[in-house]
Parts: sequence; C-alpha cells; structure tokens
Amino acid sequence: MSDPTPPGPSAPAGVDTTVPSAARLYDYYLDGKNNYAVDREMGGRLLKAMPELKMAAHANRLFLGRAVEFMAAQGVDQFVDIGSGLPTQEPVHEVARRHIPDARVVYVDHDPVVRVHAEALLADRPEITGVVLGDMREPEKVFRADDLLSRIDLNRPVGLLLIAVLHFLKDEQGPYELVRRYLDRLAPGSYIAITHLERDTHPERADYLQQMYESTSSPGQIRGRDEIARFFTDVTLVEPGLVHLADWRPRDTQPYYSPEQVWGLAGVGRWDGPAGS
Repeated sequence: MSDPTPPGPSAPAGVDTTVPSAARLYDYYLDGKNNYAVDREMGGRLLKAMPELKMAAHANRLFLGRAVEFMAAQGVDQFVDIGSGLPTQEPVHEVARRHIPDARVVYVDHDPVVRVHAEALLADRPEITGVVLGDMREPEKVFRADDLLSRIDLNRPVGLLLIAVLHFLKDEQGPYELVRRYLDRLAPGSYIAITHLERDTHPERADYLQQMYESTSSPGQIRGRDEIARFFTDVTLVEPGLVHLADWRPRDTQPYYSPEQVWGLAGVGRWDGPAGS
C-alpha cells in the first residue's frame, strides 16, 4: 500500500532519512510537510498513544509568539532562535517585525533540512535575517558564526530563544552550564525564553515519551519543575514566572490548553550581567 501522506522535502547531502528527527517530528505535530516517512511513522504512533503532543506543539508556538512580542515591547530588536526547527506558523521574524519592522533574527539549528527550507523562507530580507547551521551545545561556535555576527550586535540586548530544546540534553551533557555559557555572551538587558516538557503532571507518560525519543537523532531528558527552574538561576524571571505553557500571559484570542493537556513549562528571564558586574 502506498503512503497517502504527501512526500516530504528532498534530503540534503548528509541527512539520514532512516532515523526520525526531533525537528521533523515537531513539524509533523504542527501539520507541516517538511518531514519524511520515518518521521510520519513514528509521529503517527506517538500521536495515537499521546494525542496531547499536537496540543503541546501548538501551545509551544503560541508561547513563542507571546514571548517575542513581550521582548519587542521592552525594546529588544534582535533575536537568536536556538534549535529553531523547521519554518512553521508565525516564525520569529514575522512576529517581531509586526512590532519592529527592521528586527533582526538569526535561526540556529544542526539539521541541514532546516537550513535549506529556512533560507528559502528568508530570501526576501537576507541582510537582517539569517540561518546558522550549528550545534546548540557549542555556543562559542554559534556566536562566532559570520552569519550571526553580520546581523546581530552582541553589544546590545538580544532576545535568546531556547524553545523546546533543553529537554533534548541529558544532565551529563551539562545543560545548566550551557545556558550560562549562552548568557555570558549576551549584553545586559537581554532576555531569555525557555520552554521544557515537565514530568510532574504525568510521570508515566513522560517516561514513555522519553523512551520513545531514544530512537531519534535527539534523545533527551524530561525534568520536574524544580529542575527546570534551575535554568533561570542567573536571570530575573518576569511575571508570571515559571508556569505552564498556556498560563504565561494568556490571551482571550488564543486557545487555552490546561496543564493536564499540555505538560510543559515556560518562562522568560531578564539578564543583567554577571553578579557584581
């Protein structure tokens, strides 16, 4: 029987289409087309067992938009989206430019598929929007990339976006130290937005999801609230603090997903530089 799902993108050189990708699974949850048969097969199995994953993906995108709008309202006009994934609804540059027409945005991801499709999407204003093919575990390389430095002024505040990526790092990979390494490269007055799946609401479902992602290109670790709060140790959380995705500055114009439906936490913090600086 043939696969009735439209074919995904052609694979750039070096991309293994036999292993599911976290970025392409996320695209699948969002009803995107930039995924392969292996992603659709695994994504279909996951949604059958955990249909809330689709709601989580949409709630995550809605939070991202609200966080970017909040930062823009504080005067931030340049953004770096780490582990951005494939282009999808309401990308950061479109949200930011509704408030600041010349906002600068750089997307960072390790997946060559992301770069190919993002560059096509961003072709209209390449001087202020770009893509860096890089590993989020290497902030030093990311922030030395010409495609970032030609667009982002690191002497001025930046909106750093770590959206649904830190749960793809296990504790032995040093995720808390990694966040601090990112912050140390930002000017005072910058902001950081983080979302992270949490295990307290449905620990058994969190364990199942974590186990399933072991077979993808991005295995990880789902954490509890106290563990997630540690990512904000060096910043000042803005109101309402670390809350479930849909509870961060909700809007009547957007759908609301309860913590039972969407077990992820979100927060935005302000970076004022190292203590004592």
